[in-house]
Amino acid sequence: MRVSRSGFYKWKARLDLGLIMSDQYAHRCCKYAGIKSKSKHYAYKKPGEPKKIYPNMVMASMKLDGPMQAVVSDMTAFWAGGKYWELTLYMDLWDNEIVGYSLSSRKGDPSTYYDGLRMVAEKKKGMDGLDLILHAGQGSVYSSKGFNELLPHYHITHSMSRAGTPTDNGAMEAINGWAKAEMFTDFGIGDSPDAPKAVEEYIAYFNEGRPSYALGYLTPKQFRERYAGKPGQPKKPSKLAYERKQAAIERSKAEEAGRNLKKCLPNVD
Repeated sequence: MRVSRSGFYKWKARLDLGLIMSDQYAHRCCKYAGIKSKSKHYAYKKPGEPKKIYPNMVMASMKLDGPMQAVVSDMTAFWAGGKYWELTLYMDLWDNEIVGYSLSSRKGDPSTYYDGLRMVAEKKKGMDGLDLILHAGQGSVYSSKGFNELLPHYHITHSMSRAGTPTDNGAMEAINGWAKAEMFTDFGIGDSPDAPKAVEEYIAYFNEGRPSYALGYLTPKQFRERYAGKPGQPKKPSKLAYERKQAAIERSKAEEAGRNLKKCLPNVD
């Protein structure tokens, strides 16, 4: 094994056969061979605590009975048409509608956050007296003084994820992943000469043409038109309910197969 003679090694060691091994595996090999070695240990990072000024107000048990009560936001980045782009999204948690977005080809451009926020505020105008919770991570713009001074003017309460805990904003993180995958796979944004136009078309498709399991296979627009302002709005189907339904279907199929098998078999006394 070609390693330093110092007695303490920086591992990604390469064997004479040309194999590359991990730090921990190389460390164990050296230990077995009686060679003194040192490997980096990755300490577990405990999830951070909510900021005192902006606590996490969007929990899994939160009940929403109408639009524009809780909006989540995040920024994602990608390369398209040979250029770097940053896309900031704002999504309504009630019907998964993207209610605000902005795109920029300038790295670290804070204007995407403000432009998206203005779209949210514009959509909120027709809902007098509605208190909206905006949940986001602890990014520099979301934490900035300028951004947070705007929120009270729109009657928006800020909620933040804990530091180093992206699962606190899991809904938005998931949508970011789906959005990028679909934009590249279905909308060909990677080779598009007009990325802003492709993003605009995708947002329209996401809100009006993309069925969502969480909404009972309705699009955000269909869900909003069907249930907004109506009493007794249906709850989004849970994963447990879906699994129970699938199990019942499988049992029914198995019973039917058993009955058909009995018909085919000769009677044996």
